[in-house]
Amino acid sequence: MIITKTPFRISFAGGGSDLADFYEKYGGCVLSTSINRYCYISIHPYFDETGTMLKYSENELVHNLSDIKHRIFNCVLNERQIHGVEITSTADIPGGTGLGSSSTFTVGLLNTLNCYQGKYMSKGKLAEKACEIEIQKLGSPIGKQDQYAAAFGGLNFIRFHRDGEVSVSPVMMQPETYRKLQENLVMFYTGDTRSANSILAEQKKNMSAEDKAANLKQMCALAEEMRQALEENRLDSFGDLLNEGWKLKRTLASGISNPAIDEAYETAIANGALGGKLLGAGGGGFLLFYCPPKDQERLRVALRLRRFPFSFEKDGTSVIYIGDKYWN
Repeated sequence: MIITKTPFRISFAGGGSDLADFYEKYGGCVLSTSINRYCYISIHPYFDETGTMLKYSENELVHNLSDIKHRIFNCVLNERQIHGVEITSTADIPGGTGLGSSSTFTVGLLNTLNCYQGKYMSKGKLAEKACEIEIQKLGSPIGKQDQYAAAFGGLNFIRFHRDGEVSVSPVMMQPETYRKLQENLVMFYTGDTRSANSILAEQKKNMSAEDKAANLKQMCALAEEMRQALEENRLDSFGDLLNEGWKLKRTLASGISNPAIDEAYETAIANGALGGKLLGAGGGGFLLFYCPPKDQERLRVALRLRRFPFSFEKDGTSVIYIGDKYWN
């Protein structure tokens, strides 16, 4: 048996600039970090070598790889012609909550299968291959940030170049700044899940509008400003920058926010939060706030939402167990 774990991510600024419709014209950038919440994938020889068993939110037993219903499993296993195995996927969070679950799964699956086949692939190549599968082969209207965040891990500034290349740079700051940043961030679950595809599809269409593109350019500038503030060990403006970024993000597509999210956000600002944002493309999932520790309990009581504890992680996708290899 082989087991891998691949982290989910939170994005602070620049989300949306990783869509090709934007970065091919202007270039894009994102400031994000992976967190200690994971997607775990295991692979094991299946008892009946003529079948392939897949366990995720559903169970699938197929004797022909083309019959697999799960789109990512279907694409990857057919491409590699891997069968006669049992693959199980479990996760610390549900899908559709804005933490990059689909791309985290894809990166983790590729890492697992590489280990199974005795192949090596760098973190950059893992992310690139995951983008190829999701965006090019499956036609998902998504960007590239989630794949790179899951593969590399850590607190990074990710730049999307006009030619399609991606560069990942760790944010360098003093340990005390790193610790305080974590202490001042608090996350709450709204209870809603959603598919990001419809919101992202609208956002892609909106990139032809000058005002939408201009707002996204401003969001990239905020990501640059956030990075500089962290590397200069200045946290005083981080909440304000998050708040400014959220205001801009809400303008990019109609489904990003809704009255319930707006009410929760306003309540948070009135109860100690200095800024925040909804994670992911929008519509539901997790709300992230920058709030001093002394006000976090007041914030929790006022919001009446489930607090979701987390911390930063630095490893990215990794193999955590390799058992005896007794398959052919």
